[in-house]
Parts: sequence; C-alpha cells; structure tokens
Amino acid sequence: MKMLVRPTLLAFALTSPTLPAAVHAQSNQPAPQQATPPAPAATMHWARPAATELVAYVERLDAEGLSPANYAPDRLRAALTAGDQAAFTRVADDIFMRLARDLSGGSVRGADRVSWYMAPSGIDEAEQRNLLERAKRGGVAGILDGLLPTHPQYVGLRRALANPANAERRDLIRANMERWRWMPRNLGERHIIVNVPAFTAAFIENGEVIARHRTVVGATSTPTPQLSATAVAVTFNPWWTVPQSIVRTMRGFGGYQVREANGYRIVRQPPGPRNSLGRVKIEMPNEHAIYLHDTPAQNLFSRSVRAFSHGCIRTQGIRDFAARLLESTGEWDRGRIDEAIAAGRTTQARLAAPMPVYISYFTAAATNDGNIVTYTDVYGRDTRVRQALNRAPSDRAMASGS
Repeated sequence: MKMLVRPTLLAFALTSPTLPAAVHAQSNQPAPQQATPPAPAATMHWARPAATELVAYVERLDAEGLSPANYAPDRLRAALTAGDQAAFTRVADDIFMRLARDLSGGSVRGADRVSWYMAPSGIDEAEQRNLLERAKRGGVAGILDGLLPTHPQYVGLRRALANPANAERRDLIRANMERWRWMPRNLGERHIIVNVPAFTAAFIENGEVIARHRTVVGATSTPTPQLSATAVAVTFNPWWTVPQSIVRTMRGFGGYQVREANGYRIVRQPPGPRNSLGRVKIEMPNEHAIYLHDTPAQNLFSRSVRAFSHGCIRTQGIRDFAARLLESTGEWDRGRIDEAIAAGRTTQARLAAPMPVYISYFTAAATNDGNIVTYTDVYGRDTRVRQALNRAPSDRAMASGS
C-alpha cells in the first residue's frame, strides 16, 4: 500500500516570518535565542472593526475542520449589537484566547490523543496574550492564520475538505487536519516520518520524499505510540534485551543470555540471523524504547496490513535505510555496511548529524490531484478524535481534565 503523494506534497514549508517566536520553540530544531516577552496587561478594549473581524473568522472555521458553534460567535455578535464595549471586549478576549490555543496546538486534548507523546505544538499563554493585544487593533485573520500548520498535507486536506464526498469523508479529513495541528510546526529540513496506518517510513530531504520503506508496526494488543525522537547512530549485529512484558511469557531461554538483577530476570538475545532485531537497529533514544530495526520475518512485508510487532518499527530494506542515514559521514556506504554485518561483531556507527524522527498516525493523506487516499485505522483512533471535535467546549474541557 503506497502513499499516492508526489514528493513535494510531504515537504514542510519552514515557519513563516509571520509566525510568533513561540511556535519555533515547539519544533525539534534549534529555536531563536529570545525569550517570549511578558504578556501586556489586558486593559485595551477591542476596536469594533477588529471584534467584527473576529466574528467573521469564527464563522469561517468550518474550512479548518473546526465547529464555529464551539466558539460562540452569537455571544460576540449580540454583545456588539448591544454596543457595550467592555462587554464585547470580555467576550472577544475569551474567544480569541481559545482560538489561539486550538489553532496553534489542536482543540482535541488530554486522553483523546490516545498514545500521542510528541511535545505540544501550541504557543504558551503569554504569547497568546501578546497576540490578543495585537489583534484588538486589527489584523485578526492574519494573526490567527499565522498559527495554523503550513505543511502541504494540512493545506491539501483543507482543500479536499471544501468538497467532501460525504459526511463520513468529511469527518475523516477533519480528524487528520486536527492531528496536523498537534504536530511540531518545523519538522526539519531532513527528517524521517513514520505513518503507522500507512505502514511506511519516509525520508524527507529539502522538501522531497527521497525514499519510502514498508514497515511492520505494533499489533493491536501492543500498539505503537506516537512520538518524536532523534536518530543518533546505527548498530549492526545488535543484541536484543527482551522487554519484561515478553520475558514473562517466555517458556524457555535456549539461545538467550540470562541473568538475575534486582529481582528481575534479564534476558538478552545475542546477534545473529535469528535475532528479533535482525542485523540493524536505528538508535533513537526515547522513554518508550521504540526504534526502527531489521527483522528476520521478512515475509510480513508482503502483507497489506502489517501490525504484528510489540511496538517497534520493523523496516524493510533496512541496510539501504542505514546507508542513507550514514551517507553524510563519508565513511559508511552500503558495501561497508554489508562487510560490518558479515563480520558478525556488534558495531555502532554514529550519524554525522542527528536526524529527527516522527512516528505519527494519519489515516488520510492529500494527493496532488486534490483528492485523498485513506489508510486502515489500525488502532481505531479516528472515532475518538471525531467525537472530541464535535463536543461542546465545556464537555471537552471535562474530558481532558483541563
């Protein structure tokens, strides 16, 4: 199952100059060395034209896959009609702050982001208030638009949302637009993005997909979490330290190295053709112990639905994958990698520069002809996102614990 997306569609347009500095700080790339200025005291009233522009912006939120009713435009319209500037300022302040939070970081939060462990993309409250004070003078649409993702996938999904085939397709597009609002705004000029439902791992360089590999992801009983990490090295002929969750199910330890430590049985599988990690492991330290690796079960890559692992990402053609990662070292090519593996010794090669890795969950992707291609919702997570998008704000706050 191959993503029908032209290379440039998965490009990441770097953060626009109109975006606030706090957005840069949510990326996995170095942020400008400047502190967010203190939020000004909220004493300025909204100018009536600016408040009217805010109402109009809310009424267009359908285009971003959000429900206008969740931001109560009628309240602001009624306050404007009443003519009490202090009253419509209070209402406008509340609406703007919620919009700034949701557009920059997503409106679905807490437990509804099942197994989503990437750093929050949203701007902090101090920056929200800085933007609020700017918006009171005008330019509301530009300020709020500057908080939205600029990734071509988000733009393509928004375009497809304008002409959905049916309500079900519309809900699918909305759920995936929301996930892009959760993502870091700057993914980096060179990065790897794994899309779990598509069972693929893609190399992105300078805005182009230069390689795409099939993957095997976590089974439904051991789902792969969504996270960001940094690849720093490649290990050839790795040892495999068996997770305790698997150790408890093992009936024998033939061929494994076993020792006792602190009341636990530590089980390690030595390098070799039967090693569960295969011959190559991509080192990308993270608290979930998720990484990309080889596998002796190569036959699974021919399946259309490939959810069989304990959570890690088994990657087809891992030697070519490693060669691409190590290319810029000037020391490791495919030939040397094959030699290191044939030698049988555990060897580690460090990358010339760390590579951001994003393990994501998108069940729809935009194509270059204005349509979308869909993937199996392997872990059944779309329904929860759709339901959260359609909840009233008070219900959503209770569900997220905020």
